[in-house]
Amino acid sequence: MEMELVLKNKGKRNRDFKEESMKYFFFSCALLSVFFIILISAFIFNGGFVLIKEVGIKDFIFNTKWAPLNTPASYGIGSMILGSIIITLLASVMAVPIAIFTASYLAFDCNKKVYKFLKPALNLMAGIPSIVYGFFALTVIVPIMRNMFGGNGMSILTASILLLIMILPTIISITESSLRTVPKSYYEGSIALGADHERSILKVVLPAAKSGIFAGIILGIGRAIGETMAVILVAGNQTRLTFNIFKGIRTMTTNIVLEMGYAEGLHRQALIATASVLFIFILIINISFFIFKKRSEKI
Repeated sequence: MEMELVLKNKGKRNRDFKEESMKYFFFSCALLSVFFIILISAFIFNGGFVLIKEVGIKDFIFNTKWAPLNTPASYGIGSMILGSIIITLLASVMAVPIAIFTASYLAFDCNKKVYKFLKPALNLMAGIPSIVYGFFALTVIVPIMRNMFGGNGMSILTASILLLIMILPTIISITESSLRTVPKSYYEGSIALGADHERSILKVVLPAAKSGIFAGIILGIGRAIGETMAVILVAGNQTRLTFNIFKGIRTMTTNIVLEMGYAEGLHRQALIATASVLFIFILIINISFFIFKKRSEKI
């Protein structure tokens, strides 16, 4: 009896030790992640501060002339900020309705046999490397745009269509998951009150899942604004200020990739400062989502 009690206590101590060890291990992993974020942020913002101190934030953000090799050099990224915003907004405006209606179909109306095909296909799309999307757009979408609208086919619209395809799987998957978490009683209650199937989904289920849907949209926008390799192949990469969606433009991410290989001195600091501006954009997007989520929870 005493031996059994000793063995039980020993086994309990071993379990407690393992649980404590794993708890501290996971805590260390979390601290390591935070440390890397702080390290990256410090590197980016330190480089950006050097450039802004030298050039000035006004000339850097609002100047649209980018000519780092000229004498005197010009480090204005205004056209690239606008290019990133236009391409991202255009892709998001096109992607969000398609994603929401597709997710609604998958969650409520899709046949089980069709679902078994569509769902893995969407997951596969989410895992395809961006460079593959870029080559697809370069060989398929660009010639179509060239035949339809003239020019070389590389434009804001082409890049937006490409990003539309790339962010759809992310938004669809998260939206579908959010719709499935809504209690069935919401839908059944709406049907019982006389609403039809479509109205119940649009007016009851979708608003109930708005927090999750918005999270999917934010993740999609984050991928769109940070995309590089695919956009670099089809956006045209001209450093100019334009609102014409049929003309080429350069984004912040593509500017960094194109010139970091040979940049040095203040030119290199300007590219790091561009990364810090992009980082701030991502922070603003995530903070906006956090505020929206908190307000929606109070309603």
